[in-house]
Amino acid sequence: MESDFFLKGFILGFSIAAPVGPIGILCIRRTLEYGRMAGFLSGLGAATADAAYGMIAGLGLTVITSFLIGHQAWLRIVGGIFLCYLGIRTFIKRPAENPTLVNNYGLLGNYLSTFLLTLTNPMTIIAFVGVFAGLGLGTNKSSYLSSFSLVLGVFLGSGSWWMLLSFTINIFRKRFSDSRLLWVNRVSGLIIIVFGLIALMTWE
Repeated sequence: MESDFFLKGFILGFSIAAPVGPIGILCIRRTLEYGRMAGFLSGLGAATADAAYGMIAGLGLTVITSFLIGHQAWLRIVGGIFLCYLGIRTFIKRPAENPTLVNNYGLLGNYLSTFLLTLTNPMTIIAFVGVFAGLGLGTNKSSYLSSFSLVLGVFLGSGSWWMLLSFTINIFRKRFSDSRLLWVNRVSGLIIIVFGLIALMTWE
C-alpha cells in the first residue's frame, strides 16, 4: 500500500519540478557557471521545501497550514522581493574567474536560497492539502506512514528531476565562453526579475 503512495508521490514530485520557472532558471545558470553540483543543490533546496510543506499537510497540522494560507499575501511579497534581488544580482554578475573556488564556498548558499524562495510560495501547501485530501490522508494517525511515503516520493521525484537537469546542462558547460556566460547571466536575471514582478503584482 505504502509503495503505491511512494510511486504516486515520485511522479507528482517529478511533474511539479519539471516546468521551467525561476528555480529552473537559477539551476541552469548556476550549472553553467559553477558546475552540476551547484545546479543540483539549487534544485534540491526547492525539493526540500516542497517536502516540508507536504509533511505539514500530511500530518494534518491545520494550525500551521491556516497560518501560511492566511499570510500568503505577505509571503508572496517577500518571495517577489527576493526574486527581484536574485534577478538583479544575476544580471550584473560577471562570470567568476575561478568558478571552482566560488562554487566550493557557495554550495550551501545555492541550497538555502532556493529553499527559502520556495517556502515563500504558499500555493505549494495548498496544492498538497488538496492532494492529501483527495487521497484521504492527513486525517488520522493510521495514515501517517502513507503520508510519509507520499512525501518521500515527492522529494525523491523532484530531486531526480533536478539531478537530470543539472547533469544534462553540465554536458554543454564547456561550450560557454565568458562572453556567453555573461549573456546567460543577463537573460537569466531579466527572466527572474519578471517572475519577481509578477509575484508582487499578484499578491492580493
